[in-house]
Amino acid sequence: MGKPTTKDLARAAGVSLATVDRVLNGRNGVRPSTIERVQKAVEEIRFVRDLSAANLARKKEYRLVFLLPDNSDQFVEQIGAAIAESNGTMVYERTRVSIVTAPAGDPHRIAEELDKLARVEPDGVAIMAPETPPVRDAISRLNARGVAVVAFVSSQPNARSAEYVGINNEAAGRTAGQLICRFSGAQAGRVLVLTETMQSRDSQERRHGFDEILASAAPRLQVGPSLETHGDPARTARIVKAALARSTPVVAVYLAHHDIKDVMNAMARQIGLERFPKTGLRDVIVVGHELTPHTRGCLIEGTLDAVITQDVRHMVRSSIRILRARAAGAEAIASQERIRIE
Repeated sequence: MGKPTTKDLARAAGVSLATVDRVLNGRNGVRPSTIERVQKAVEEIRFVRDLSAANLARKKEYRLVFLLPDNSDQFVEQIGAAIAESNGTMVYERTRVSIVTAPAGDPHRIAEELDKLARVEPDGVAIMAPETPPVRDAISRLNARGVAVVAFVSSQPNARSAEYVGINNEAAGRTAGQLICRFSGAQAGRVLVLTETMQSRDSQERRHGFDEILASAAPRLQVGPSLETHGDPARTARIVKAALARSTPVVAVYLAHHDIKDVMNAMARQIGLERFPKTGLRDVIVVGHELTPHTRGCLIEGTLDAVITQDVRHMVRSSIRILRARAAGAEAIASQERIRIE
């Protein structure tokens, strides 16, 4: 049996096709009791609206925007490439996707960019930014104007109306902890945790999951406070040098953010090539995030032991589907939008 049509829905609700059309498109002139009957019939017959056909019929074009960090690291570049790729196919579904950027470390600039978007009222915005009060309030202003919002890569839990597209970051942190526990054998010593900023919800959640595993499974490993690089190569070099200079040996390093090139370079200089070879075994275990050309090269060289990653193309497509569905007053298919840890 094929999927239910609007005719099936009208029959199940006991109303006309014109009434079904008004309810599905949120138009006036329908009694609340009738709307309730149609909505109940939607659930009973499991009606899923064909958005492409509906958009074509009413000549609706969706305007979606991704707000990304303005730094040009390889992970962000991959996201931009995935958006461009999706744009090439979305034109046939009457959807246009654009990108705006803002400094990741400046919540007020991010909020300003979101307020600019609120004034032009796109159909939906996907936001890749640390969770802060200014960003939370800007998301509320977008919602007040009827703009759908998705939190992309890093969640915005205090902006309750923002759906999240990305991996379960606590589970990712637990995975990193399990890998370091296994790879380190019976060694005792320090574990360094580095990230760009602990203001970012994904870093907080990854650290929480990481600590949960190491506290229970490897008390022999001492984990200090997270070291924040703030995306500054000079700062990164200084904090890596200071961390490695202490007398207690470093057994492992967990790089909890997506742009790890500067940290890897600083570690190579401080540890020395004899302890950080391009092939073979070495003393320090390193686990990081996101499969980029740089991290792929590190895995091949042997300077990185494992990378926890997520499918960037899936994340972009999922964000677009969710934003379009919300803008149309429909529900996205939850199982289709689940992002796996890889």
